[in-house]
Amino acid sequence: MGKLVIFSAPSGSGKTTVVKHLLETNPDLQFSVSATTRKKRPNEVDGKDYYFLTQEEFESKLANGEFLEYEQVYDGLYYGTLKSEIERIWDNNKSVIFDVDVVGGLNIKRIYGKKALAVFLRPPSVDELMERLKRRETEVEHELEQRIGKANEELKYEKEFDIVLINNILAHTLKETESIVNYFLTL
Repeated sequence: MGKLVIFSAPSGSGKTTVVKHLLETNPDLQFSVSATTRKKRPNEVDGKDYYFLTQEEFESKLANGEFLEYEQVYDGLYYGTLKSEIERIWDNNKSVIFDVDVVGGLNIKRIYGKKALAVFLRPPSVDELMERLKRRETEVEHELEQRIGKANEELKYEKEFDIVLINNILAHTLKETESIVNYFLTL
């Protein structure tokens, strides 16, 4: 195995849905659980959805060189990939699949080069993205505005990814990603 499949997208573009689907349909993939300092949502499980760390815990691991990549997305809000996650998954003879921030995805791609496939999943439009975020009902209005501002910045990076997919019709997106990932894993 020893390969990495990276999915990055603005928040609300559907990357988590796509990654979950790929994990259900491809036994050669295992999810890389990211670490974050954000608050746990009611349906999330520590160690499965994220490693939920305090800011102090995150910064301590950062100082110890335990992160492959990280980003301070907003003031005091960190996301990152622990090096131990890659080792854990490769020790299980699986390929790693990531659901990561755009900058984090590009950082991982730069480190691993051809061993990594970087896919940028984008919404059909920023207006559609706003509607998806509103339907999630996980952010208040000023947080929605922050996410849309960040999405506009992240969309500028899409050309740096190996593949850009527009998530317009979910069923088509799932089928296309299956085909792309399965082919990459056979190379």
